Amino acid sequence: MDTPKPAPVHAPHVPLTDYYPTEQDRQAYLRKIFDDTAADYDRIESMLAWGTGSRYRRQALIRGGLKAGMKVLDVGVGTGLVAAQACILTGDPALVTGVDPSPGMMAASKLPDTMVLIEGRAESLPFPDNHFDFLSMGYALRHISDLSVAFAEFERVLKPGGRLCLLEITRPQNRFWRWLLKSYMRGVIPLLTKFVSTQKDNVTLWRYFWDSIEACVPPEQVLATLSATGLTQVKRHLEVGIFSEYQAVKVERPE
Repeated sequence: MDTPKPAPVHAPHVPLTDYYPTEQDRQAYLRKIFDDTAADYDRIESMLAWGTGSRYRRQALIRGGLKAGMKVLDVGVGTGLVAAQACILTGDPALVTGVDPSPGMMAASKLPDTMVLIEGRAESLPFPDNHFDFLSMGYALRHISDLSVAFAEFERVLKPGGRLCLLEITRPQNRFWRWLLKSYMRGVIPLLTKFVSTQKDNVTLWRYFWDSIEACVPPEQVLATLSATGLTQVKRHLEVGIFSEYQAVKVERPE
């Protein structure tokens, strides 16, 4: 019997009612908690990644096909941790645009002044068709309300031949490593944030991160949803069993 093909999806996970009551409340909840914790985000992220995050993000963008001179859109730019590496790789920060629904996160970024930051959501990007050579998104897939709508927007704003690279943390398949990562992200990191952060919501945010990772749809359905938009060369690169890099290319249509 043939194995059924994974189906495209909409919501990346079911509503996490420990944090917000319904799907309709998710975006407001996320905007508030990201705005409230923005000042401490980079410091805690560096602690979480043991200072290796910048190097990993740069290498992931290279694997995704980012090259000098490309016009880049970073979706869910946050405090600019992925965008900062894109600025280096393109050779000109003015080529990089960031979009995010949280003005607090963007205000906390330390990005070059020539880079453009715009408030907006992945599901309704405020840009024309066929506008960017490369689209990146770092660890924000779990926060999108509708993956099918967002991925169609990604395809729309990319130029023909444009490349996409979405970074995400994926729940480990191995039970021991899953327990270890859960204990670290939901237990150790929230505990440490009490000593290094200024906002009590940081504890909740990092627990939420793990819960959304654990509840997220499997990689096969993310790939199926990307493919359903018409993107080609859709694939997933996995690092150390947890860091997923979803890559794709927009079809080049004949003149």
